[in-house]
Amino acid sequence: MHLKHPFIWSILALTIASNSHAAQSQPLPSEQTVGAIEQVFAFHDAMPTGVSVTENGRIFVNFPRWGDAVPFTVAELRDGKVVPYPDMAMNQADPKDPAKGFISVQSVVADGRGRIWILDTAAPGFASPTPGGAKLMAVDLATNKVVKTLVFPKNVMLPSTYVNDMRFDFRVGDEGVIYITDSSLSGPGAIIVMDIASGTAIRRLSGATSTSVDPSFVPKVEGQVLQVRNADGSTRPFAVASDGIALSADGQTLYFCPLSSRHLYSVPTALLRDPSVSEARLDMAVKDLGEKGASDGLEADAAGALYAGDYEHNSVRKRLADGQWQTIVHDPRVLWPDTLSIGPDGYLYFMANQLHRQGIFHAGKDLRQKPYSLLRVKIDAAPAPTR
Repeated sequence: MHLKHPFIWSILALTIASNSHAAQSQPLPSEQTVGAIEQVFAFHDAMPTGVSVTENGRIFVNFPRWGDAVPFTVAELRDGKVVPYPDMAMNQADPKDPAKGFISVQSVVADGRGRIWILDTAAPGFASPTPGGAKLMAVDLATNKVVKTLVFPKNVMLPSTYVNDMRFDFRVGDEGVIYITDSSLSGPGAIIVMDIASGTAIRRLSGATSTSVDPSFVPKVEGQVLQVRNADGSTRPFAVASDGIALSADGQTLYFCPLSSRHLYSVPTALLRDPSVSEARLDMAVKDLGEKGASDGLEADAAGALYAGDYEHNSVRKRLADGQWQTIVHDPRVLWPDTLSIGPDGYLYFMANQLHRQGIFHAGKDLRQKPYSLLRVKIDAAPAPTR
């Protein structure tokens, strides 16, 4: 039969149409996920940033005052509810004494010794910190009472300082030391070292490469460059200095990273604590451990592994003791993994709070979709000891 016969062309047309329809109806391949994440809690009000799980399994969270309605800035997750901690009164600033009430809390960290420590930036909306308001407060978990308040001394506070995260070591000093990151958005980043017994503090690596924004860093989240976008169309880089922090299991190494960088850094804590060690010598002792992805939070376990969020790839990564990295979580639901905390149950807990969808990055349009989530993944590891 000749190919130009109308019947043949009809059959060919039907075959092509059928194949085209079949191709269009086939499901497209989807991105593979890594790790079995579980939602521990769903937040339907203010956006949380920090989480800490105590040695007996209590879970604490915080809500910085960045623009959301925040009736209380520290809370405990109790019986399926978000409960102000230690009470509502403590969650209100005291205009007569900024060292008393919580002004705007950025992180909460259990110390493994029966206390939860609360880091108050005293800088709502990233304003300059209220004089005398930036502080650390320890609450006894047995009594739920404040047992210690450490106000950051003036010598470590700059008008641009934004104290962010902290780690404890009770193996040194009379009562131990605290390492805190200054994650300034406009000034130099730094590591602040505070002695618990005296409350004295020193500012270290201020403005060093390791604590500063990487000038070549261009973050991309959900396929879009992350930058501040104003309603008038103008933009500027989102630049945040030293942020994530973790202490090795033996207390000898501090790991840290700027939020606006993909690099991980480490420094010997003995040099960091020693005021007689010059900044030049200390800077030379810092190690650039290479790229790990862009991280907000860091955490360490008792076996020598390090954990880091990767907010560009909806992931959490693990650095093995030999320096190799592996992805333990990759899931499209992990929208901006923030603070990390290892619980006594062998789970790594972390916030997914959609930080990058805030209006500041989208010309004033808030793209966050509630709820925000506290998630966890099984790692079968214990938190790094503090003593």
